[in-house]
Amino acid sequence: MRNDVIVSKLIGYADKVMRYCEGISYDEFCNDSKLVEACVFNLSQMGELANRVDDVFADANPSIPWRLIYGLRNRIVHDYEGVNLRLIREIIHDDLPGLRGELAKI
Repeated sequence: MRNDVIVSKLIGYADKVMRYCEGISYDEFCNDSKLVEACVFNLSQMGELANRVDDVFADANPSIPWRLIYGLRNRIVHDYEGVNLRLIREIIHDDLPGLRGELAKI
């Protein structure tokens, strides 16, 4: 998959997650299993995509934490005890808007 397609898809997933969570409190988030699953799925998809960019492209765009995005995917997929919802919520509200902005610059 081409790097520009990956970036476009990453933006799309970020937009979905942010739209899903707009105006949603932490308690509402935690109590809505469909919302949690949708967000976790989209974040894991972002991780898969982040791992597919080529090294030259990743090195040329150091403002994107490619390895951290993939690392979150690994935590989601391999955490058999359940994901840390506080961490997921913080990522969505604190990190995702900035990441989306940096992706848009590419």
